[in-house]
Amino acid sequence: MPEKIHNFIKEYRLKLNLTQDELAKAVGVSRQSINSIERERYIPSLPLALRFARLFNCQTEDLFQLHDEG
Repeated sequence: MPEKIHNFIKEYRLKLNLTQDELAKAVGVSRQSINSIERERYIPSLPLALRFARLFNCQTEDLFQLHDEG
């Protein structure tokens, strides 16, 4: 079965009252990249996922979950 990675980046970003632009600057990517990640059109690299976890003070598993598409 195909699998999909669901993320909670937007939820964590909103908890910290960050804009997409502020988050992008904090982790070193463009605002468009944050938008694509939040819309699940792009899966971030492992180093970027770890930067998110460090910024949000959580585990990567709290930010990303693997789901079956079926």
